[in-house]
Amino acid sequence: MSGESAAEYRIEDLAHHSGATVRTIRAYQDRGLLPRPERRGRANVYGDAHLARLRQIADLLDRGYTLASIKELLEAWDAGRGLGGVLGLVAEVQGPWTDEEADRITRAELDETFGGKPDEEAIAEAVELGVLERIPGRDDEFLVPSPQELAVAAELYAAGVPLLAISVHLRELRGQVEHIASRFLEFTTEHVFARYLGHRPPTDADAAEAAAMVRRLRPLAQQTVDAELARAMQLFATRHLQHHLGTEGPLERGDEPRPVALPAATIRAVHRLVGQENAETFITAATERELQARILDALAPSAKQRSDVEQIQ
Repeated sequence: MSGESAAEYRIEDLAHHSGATVRTIRAYQDRGLLPRPERRGRANVYGDAHLARLRQIADLLDRGYTLASIKELLEAWDAGRGLGGVLGLVAEVQGPWTDEEADRITRAELDETFGGKPDEEAIAEAVELGVLERIPGRDDEFLVPSPQELAVAAELYAAGVPLLAISVHLRELRGQVEHIASRFLEFTTEHVFARYLGHRPPTDADAAEAAAMVRRLRPLAQQTVDAELARAMQLFATRHLQHHLGTEGPLERGDEPRPVALPAATIRAVHRLVGQENAETFITAATERELQARILDALAPSAKQRSDVEQIQ
């Protein structure tokens, strides 16, 4: 029983089956991404290998590769080094970096959560930020990529924070977090991944090992940020509370500012000078003025020393 003959395509047929245009196929040939067709008389004939290569190129373009990097990968594959490890590394990096699952919310639920009234401007802002995603053909429902993020916004709104302030804060926070992510990647690339990615493209073994390392290091970024955020929140929240309570130093249980008793003669003199109703304000102002004067006195010798040095020079 004879085997089936290999498929043969004219360039127009190849374009139809691959989804690429004739112009694109010729451009790939000129770049060396696609083997030249077989010449039969006056016609160029393409085969299944050309079709498979065009589909590989389209897949790599969808993954974010440039044509230059695709050429390197395909040359490595043609040399017998394979693409499995590299594509596995790409899939590991491009996969979700969180266990959180997307959810859906209806327009009615959204309106009820945020004030009970439709707010087209707020919804447009949320879509632009990626907090909500429109579902084609469904005007009454949205996809929520991060339900946790939407829940935080809902809690802030319930606490009295305006929607505009929430979106402004999210934009600012996102920029800062993206900077942290960029620095973490630079750090790990320099000290960890450089040895795996030294080859262009990396070997299958190096790419597979790098993918395993990504799985190991993936939770470290969030764990580090969580720990540092907890430390910073404790530090600054304590300082913030001390500032508003008018205390100095660490607040401990039962620790309150102790009143300072002024001599009775001093109090009577202040009353005669500014009146009893203005005594507290006067004493506070006088105390602050004295503190500022002492600070200036402490700085004065340093200023005089700098002046003497300048005169000598």
